[in-house]
Amino acid sequence: MFDLLPHILNGLTLGLLFALIALGFMLIVGLMEQINLAHGSLFALGAYFAMQLMGPRPPLPADLAQSWLALPLGWRYAATLILAPAAVGLVGIAIEFCMRRTYGKDPLYGLLLTFGAAMVIEEMIRLTWGTRDYVVQVPQAVSGGFIFGDLIWSTYRFYAAGIAAAVIGLVWLLIEKTSFGATVKAGAHDSEIVRALGINLTRLRLLVFVFGTMLAAVAGIIVAPIWGIRPHMGVDAVIPAFLVIVLGGVGSFWGAVVAGLLVGLAVGLSGAYASEWSLLSMYVLLVAVVTFRARGLWGKKSVLEA
Repeated sequence: MFDLLPHILNGLTLGLLFALIALGFMLIVGLMEQINLAHGSLFALGAYFAMQLMGPRPPLPADLAQSWLALPLGWRYAATLILAPAAVGLVGIAIEFCMRRTYGKDPLYGLLLTFGAAMVIEEMIRLTWGTRDYVVQVPQAVSGGFIFGDLIWSTYRFYAAGIAAAVIGLVWLLIEKTSFGATVKAGAHDSEIVRALGINLTRLRLLVFVFGTMLAAVAGIIVAPIWGIRPHMGVDAVIPAFLVIVLGGVGSFWGAVVAGLLVGLAVGLSGAYASEWSLLSMYVLLVAVVTFRARGLWGKKSVLEA
C-alpha cells in the first residue's frame, strides 16, 4: 500500500486539474445546452497569455514593462492569474456574441461554430508564437522538488493541486450560495421561466460563458508549468474535460469533480505500472461506467437543477 501511495497522490493531483478544466465546460453545457469545442483552445490561450506576461518581453508600454519586470516573480505570477483570464474572457465575449444566433436552434450549429472558433484560435496561436514548445517560469517558493516514497515530487504539483481545489471550492460557493448561482441553476432548468421572471437571459448567458472561458484560462495557467505550452495543448485538455463531464453526469458539479479524480487515478496508476495504457485507461473507465449507467455517475443529482 505504501508503494501505491505516491502514485495515488499523483493521480489525485492530476484528477483535480482535470476537474478544474471540466468545470467551465460543464457550466456552459448546463446553461446553454451547447458543447463549446473552443474550450480547449481557450485553455491554451490562457497559458500563452500567461507565458507572454511572465516572459522577458511583456506586451506593455516600455516604462510600464520595465516596472512590471522589476516586480518579484511571485507578484507577477499572482497578477498573471488575474490578467490572463481577463484577456481570455474578452475572447469569450466575442465568441458568445457569435453564438447568439445559434441559441434555440439545432445544437449542431453551435457545435460547428465553436469548432471553427477553436481552429481560428489555434491558428492564431501558431502565427503569433510559432510551433515550438515553451516553458513557464514559476515562483521560487513553489519550484524544486522533494523525495517521497521512491519518487522525486515536484513542489509545483502540490501547489497546482491546492490552487485547483481552492478554485473548485470557490466555484461551488458561487453556484450554491449566491443569487447569481441560483439564477444560473434556474436558467439551466428552464430558460423560458427565467426570461418570464424578467431576468435578462442574454446577459446571463454572456456572464456564464465568459466565466467558463476564464476558468479554462486559469486551468491553462496552472497546468502550463506541468504540461508545457504548445499549440495543440488545447486538444489534450478538451478531450479529458468532455470525458469527465459525461462520466460524472452532464450538469453535475460533484459528478465532474469525482469523475475528474477517478480519471486522474486511472491515468496516474496505469502510467506507473503500464505506461502504454495511461491514456487508454480513461476511455476504458468511461466505457465501463456508461455501459451500466448511461447518464453518468451523478446524472440526476445536478447542481444546475432547481
